[in-house]
Parts: sequence; C-alpha cells; structure tokens
Amino acid sequence: MGSPEGWRDQKGAGESIVEAARRWLLDAAGAPVVAELRVVVVDGADRASEQIQNALLKTLEEPTDRHVFVLVADEPARLLPTIRSRSQPLRIGPVPRAELVAHLMDARGLPSDQAETLARIANGLSGLAITYADRTDLLAWRRRVQAELLSLLERGRADRFGAVRDLLDEASRLGAPAQPAATTGDDEPAEARTPAALQRAGAALIVTTWLDLSRDLLVAGAGRADLAPSDELGGEIAALGARIGAEPMLEMIRLLERTHDGLRENAAPRLALETAMLAWPHLTR
Repeated sequence: MGSPEGWRDQKGAGESIVEAARRWLLDAAGAPVVAELRVVVVDGADRASEQIQNALLKTLEEPTDRHVFVLVADEPARLLPTIRSRSQPLRIGPVPRAELVAHLMDARGLPSDQAETLARIANGLSGLAITYADRTDLLAWRRRVQAELLSLLERGRADRFGAVRDLLDEASRLGAPAQPAATTGDDEPAEARTPAALQRAGAALIVTTWLDLSRDLLVAGAGRADLAPSDELGGEIAALGARIGAEPMLEMIRLLERTHDGLRENAAPRLALETAMLAWPHLTR
C-alpha cells in the first residue's frame, strides 16, 4: 500500500517525494507473483500533489487485465478530473451500530455491553472497532488522553505544554516497534529520538482522539449526551460542554480539523499540538 506520507518517509537521499512516488508506482505495476491479479492500494490519493497525481494518471491510462488499482480518498473532489473520469466510484459509509455490535460479538466474542461501547466509540467504522477490540492498550490510551484533556480545561499554559510533550511521546510509542535502549543523555527530549514518521502518526492519533472528545462536548452540551461516546468518562461531559458553549467548541473543532490536515502536509507535530493547546478552552474552577 502506498500513500503520500509513506512516499515522503521512504524517499532516498536527494530524491523528491514525486520521484519516490514514481519509483513506488513502477514497482507496484509489476506482474502478479502468486495470484492472477495484483491489487494496488493508494491510501490518501486525494492528499497527493498534482505532480504525483499526474504520475499516477500515467499508470491508470495504460491499465492491464492483471492489475486493480484502489484509490482511497476522503475528499474525491481533490482528485484530478482526469483520474476521476477513469475511476469507478465506490462510497463506503459507517456500518449501522446494530450490525457492528453483532459483528464484534460474533468475530471477537465480546459481551454485548462491551461491543456496544466499542461500536459507539468507533462511530460505525468496523476496522477501528476491531482495532480497539484487539488492542486494549490503544483503547485504554484513548480514555487516558480524553480524561487528561478534560482536566486541562482548568489548568494553565505550563501544564498544557508539559502535557503535549508527554502525550506525543506516548502516542508515538504506540505504533513503534521494539527498540534497544537509547544511549543518549537523559536531558535529550524524547521526541528527538523518535522517527519523524512516528511523531506525525502519534500527533495525528492525538488530534483524532481530541476531535472525538470536542464533538462529544458539543453535542452533550446541547443536551444530547446520549449521542456522545465519551460520556463513558463520566457525567461531567454534559456539564463541561454547557460551560464552554457551542461557539467555542465549534471553533476548536475547526482548528483541530485544520491541524489534522496540516499534519498530513508535514507540519511540525509538537508545534501543531501546542498551538491547539493554546486554543483549548480554559475554564476557571
């Protein structure tokens, strides 16, 4: 599977991301090895630059009967018209909650209450629900992060900046392979020892979790706590949402969405999170 983020991280010395993408496409266009068809998946095709999309277009213009290209796009309108004209659109939406609950109970043997909780948290995304079912560490991390973000509503700038460092370090480790003990000095920031790709992935994971919480605060504050999966954190969700108000939460949601987009475009992870922390509403005790 290829993606703009993957090509950026895999490019060689002196190689541009466009050249890295072309190299990947050339390899992907090779003949199938063990099956009749070769399925080539491009994740985030809509996030690729125009140059990369033009390189992809050249591959699509000369299709073979032994290849299937799957372009994953959150916003298909960002794809070049020439790419869209050569593609067959397939819109995939969230799975109805009852179906997802039944699937989790059948596929993972979960009790109904736990399956219901995971289905609500995943917002109908079956892959995410299965991930939470299989990785209890990720689910526990999500709950800790949201609880920490709620506590930061009543804490100052120093605490917030310190939390960014700790949150980013832990989120980056979630997807990191086991590493030998570091040999650098104790005073070296943890993020300096973390590959850039893991930092961006960790920051994006934090922002996604933060967005979920912000949306829950918005709907809970409007009197619909039943629609907020984060109400598992406690009854304070509705009270805090009401104290913050709708307009500040809407502004926060817009900022976090822009932050998420910026991380896809190679924004500095720690700086992006610190900027969001400055905008996170502050409530007096």
